[in-house]
Amino acid sequence: MTDQAPVTPELPDSPFHTTGTDHITIWGSNAEDTIAFYRDLLGMPLVLRQPNLDDPSQTHLFFDTGDGRILTFFVGDRPSARGQRAGVGAVHHLCFSVDPDEYEEIMAALEEAGYRYNVFDRGIFHSIYTHDNNGLVIELSADKYEIPNDRRGEILAKAQELREADGAEYAKDEHLRRAIEELGLEVNKHDLPDASAGVGGLE
Repeated sequence: MTDQAPVTPELPDSPFHTTGTDHITIWGSNAEDTIAFYRDLLGMPLVLRQPNLDDPSQTHLFFDTGDGRILTFFVGDRPSARGQRAGVGAVHHLCFSVDPDEYEEIMAALEEAGYRYNVFDRGIFHSIYTHDNNGLVIELSADKYEIPNDRRGEILAKAQELREADGAEYAKDEHLRRAIEELGLEVNKHDLPDASAGVGGLE
């Protein structure tokens, strides 16, 4: 059964394999509010602006999320919304990585800009949750430890293995640290603030 599929960083036996995330596109409201949140608050450069090629009455905005991966929005003259509809196929949230050394500054900037937020210790990472101008949940995640991007999947799969061996409900700090150690990598922990642990949501 697929729900019992093994958790592993190895490539599956499938007809082909993706090579990464190229971009994600969101139905946006208007250019002004979208740029104000994603460029002016989150600091994503606006790298391309052109018509939506499927509907030239709309504008297609391209933002660099910080690692060359692109987030785009179709915007028009629509007002920003208050929230999102939940349901199968809907986007639950978007998560962007942030520098652990800037964690306190990020919270201060959100507060100054009038955005409410919650902070959680998610066991294997730290997360700040807020909403964008349309009510979409935005997670800003900081690694607890230095993790090479090319080893991330391998480290998470090892943490999963250790979690299962411990019978733990979810992967915790200790599983991540042990995974890094067992894979022969140096353990360098970031200094992050105390936060509520485990499960929870945005107020």
